[in-house]
Amino acid sequence: MTDRSADKYVPLKETQFRQAEHSPMVAVHRGRERESMYDKSDPRAALASTPADSMIGVTGLVAEEQVATFYDSPPQLDDDTGQTWLQRGHNFLVALSHAAPGASFDRVAQVDEYCVLLPKGGATIEWNGAVTEVPGHSIAFVPAGDSRVTPEGGEIVRLFTTANEDLLALCGNAGGYDRPRSHVKPLTAWPAPKGGFKVRHYSLDVAPEPGRFGRIFRCTTLMVNVLEPFEGPRDPSKMSPHHHDDFEQGSLALSGEFTHYLRWSWTSDMADWKDDKVLKMAAPSLLVVPPPVIHTTRATGPGDNLLADIFSPPREDFSLKPGWVLNAEDYPMPEQA
Repeated sequence: MTDRSADKYVPLKETQFRQAEHSPMVAVHRGRERESMYDKSDPRAALASTPADSMIGVTGLVAEEQVATFYDSPPQLDDDTGQTWLQRGHNFLVALSHAAPGASFDRVAQVDEYCVLLPKGGATIEWNGAVTEVPGHSIAFVPAGDSRVTPEGGEIVRLFTTANEDLLALCGNAGGYDRPRSHVKPLTAWPAPKGGFKVRHYSLDVAPEPGRFGRIFRCTTLMVNVLEPFEGPRDPSKMSPHHHDDFEQGSLALSGEFTHYLRWSWTSDMADWKDDKVLKMAAPSLLVVPPPVIHTTRATGPGDNLLADIFSPPREDFSLKPGWVLNAEDYPMPEQA
């Protein structure tokens, strides 16, 4: 892997840090709803604005990002299956593997549904006596219980919830959440899929449509948005600084290079204040953005830059947008949504 160890953190100089109250990047609430912070061309500009009682002004929150640069760090597992890197968020964890030829990845007594992301090669998935052939450039969801995934080789990404304690203990940041984050919404599984549980898979060969954001898929435990690749650097005049009140975003770089920008709001307690961070990260890598940190990401590589965003549980706001979730007919929303 390429050595990019010098590219992890590049803090902004103090003179570049603008007072939050006067910055267009910072959501400052004065008894009204915040206007959208997305560029007008971004489909997310149509999402509901953040209400005036947003968590962004609340003090004492644990808002620490989690960073994994898989390309310049040793794997957590190095065995007959290949090399596997594991990193966790609050509700989800990522297992990225460089699979050895013929290797299989078994799950015994898996507690809930998980995701298999196959950016390139395909895989055979066995569950409950059934064998499913999944082509490359696909995303698949595998039910709880015993299962086996046998990839064609190369890179495979599996996404789990942190309810799977055996995997959680292996994560490179296993202790990253020892300090409770009470403002992060806990995982509550969404309703079972129509027709019952089985291995379901979907092609990522989905043409872009005006007004739709990325390529979003969900199951009972996870939502994954495989964004359209950026060919070359992203237009710096069309960025999308925003924040989330009560859920994390995992940004998984699958190819190319990305620069992530993080800003902590100035609350009334100076203990919450942090300098802006600029994180330059290649692929593969994972950044878990904590709420309510303001963030935006710019593709910066010269070629193909591919990013997938991970959420757990699935996002209601994305799910409520008609046509955004591409497998919505298979996985219903909770009744209260």
